[in-house]
Amino acid sequence: MEIVGLALLFTGGIINLYFSIKMIVLAFQTSILWGLATMFIPLAGLVFIVSYWEKAKEPFLGMLASIPFIVAAIVMMPPPQ
Repeated sequence: MEIVGLALLFTGGIINLYFSIKMIVLAFQTSILWGLATMFIPLAGLVFIVSYWEKAKEPFLGMLASIPFIVAAIVMMPPPQ
């Protein structure tokens, strides 16, 4: 089970990383200030998503799609000893 959990965690992490980078690129395409804000200011990415929903919808939903993989991986992992 540990191997399956690690595989799910890796898959969820890769999916989340891909869509996070896509979101940052989208923010930089909108404005350099938006790009820097999403990288360095907490919750600025959320403000960007709300402000530019039509542009940011796909990467945001992609990041949400990674959550079930990560949750399943956490459930499958054995407790620490």
